[in-house]
Amino acid sequence: MNLHSISTKGILLFFICLFMGDNVSYAIVLNTTKLKIANDGNTLCTLQLQRAIDRVCNNGGGRLDVTPGKYLTGSIMLKSGVELHLMSGAVILGSTNPKDYYSIKAQPIADKRNDNSNIALVLAYNAENISVTGNGTIDGQGLMLALNIDSLYHKGMLKDNNYNVRRMRPSEQVRPKLFYFYKSNNVTVSDLCLKNSACWGLSFDLCVNLNLKNLNITNCAYWNNDGIDIDDCQHVKIADCDINSADDAICLKSYHANSSCVDVDVQRCNLRSSASGVKFGTASWGGFSNIHVADIKVFDTFRSAIAIESVDGGSIDSVCVERINAVNTGNAIFLRLGQRAGSKNGSMKNIILRDITCTVPFERPDKNYDLRGPEVDFFHNPFPSSICGIPGNKIQNVMLENINIVYPGRATKGMAYVPLWRADKIDEQIMSYPEFSMFGELPSWGFYVRHVSGITFSNVKLSLADNDFRPAFVFEDAANVTLKDVTFPGDKSRQIYFVDK
Repeated sequence: MNLHSISTKGILLFFICLFMGDNVSYAIVLNTTKLKIANDGNTLCTLQLQRAIDRVCNNGGGRLDVTPGKYLTGSIMLKSGVELHLMSGAVILGSTNPKDYYSIKAQPIADKRNDNSNIALVLAYNAENISVTGNGTIDGQGLMLALNIDSLYHKGMLKDNNYNVRRMRPSEQVRPKLFYFYKSNNVTVSDLCLKNSACWGLSFDLCVNLNLKNLNITNCAYWNNDGIDIDDCQHVKIADCDINSADDAICLKSYHANSSCVDVDVQRCNLRSSASGVKFGTASWGGFSNIHVADIKVFDTFRSAIAIESVDGGSIDSVCVERINAVNTGNAIFLRLGQRAGSKNGSMKNIILRDITCTVPFERPDKNYDLRGPEVDFFHNPFPSSICGIPGNKIQNVMLENINIVYPGRATKGMAYVPLWRADKIDEQIMSYPEFSMFGELPSWGFYVRHVSGITFSNVKLSLADNDFRPAFVFEDAANVTLKDVTFPGDKSRQIYFVDK
């Protein structure tokens, strides 16, 4: 924490919290019942809630207790020194009228794909020592909100320069998130039930000292429903969260070329997703370093249990992912170093993946979702895990240890067959969106490794539920490959293949 950037009032409140712990004596505690804020779920109370938050901030910091009931509101801005505490039975309902929301004017980002909204139900901007806590619920009512946005767009009453005509839905930039916290320090969000955003769920941008714990997040109301997004934040702890999301469950992003995600610790979370469980990217301009992900359960997830991607010129360094149990998941591991953003080279090095188990089904694992991730537009055999750089820019120093993956098999030569003598002709897809299915049909069933320098497989067991005509491993342009205690069905001489250029 940079004390020079914090107000005198903020410093005082911080040290009070530090020395008194849970027994903080707040300067002021307000109560929505005593303030006579409507809680019938029909009366819009945005102004009353905001006035209460402002009053707490202006009186030296403290807590606003949201008592049982339903509070209908548009955007509210959390201020420095304020704890927004939702008691059990308290529900904050997001308005379904898009005119009740506003955005934060954030600094321009390097990425120009227009997929990042600055609009949210709960906002924070340059705030410090803030928290949202309690056993209550925040419900964004995202489906109706998104449909109303769509209707207003078609009536010519709402502007959306990036409307998705092909997929017939409003862009992410006009759909509110549940949370958008920007350039804020010492942030805690804990013990809440959070659900039904019109866009991403909890989004944190350029924040420092972020603690997210004991959250139950269900974000399946509409498209692009991520669970938690961490964008170029430092000193982050995410722990003991249950996340069910129609898009990526926990996603680390880097939209700022001069910033990065640093010192991020993700532990003991249960993740279900129609996209990926834990993902780095796709926005990857600055990068990611000193990342630890451990004790994660992933299930019924369409894409990758773990996806680590640098495709916009960012640097990924010092990542440890361990003790992952993925069941009914479309892909176990996907590492990609690409170059979709232009001439700048990114990098990926010093990656440890250990104590990972995964079962990959033959059918779609997310078939019970109403909104499912888009399938590829061609018939294909089951995809292996992929670790792929690009020509002239290799992924470096990867360790895979204690890995156990069960693949479905059932591959047939009659379906998009890629013989091994043509393996080096697979399209590099240098500037493509990163995804485990991006290369099309692949010549291996276990691991496909391309443009890598320094990779070790130690105590790796690959199994098949049914027969697969392809080898377990295919290596192309791979240097310093170590295979130690690697087991799989079939003859070793036919299961490990090195492509000669």
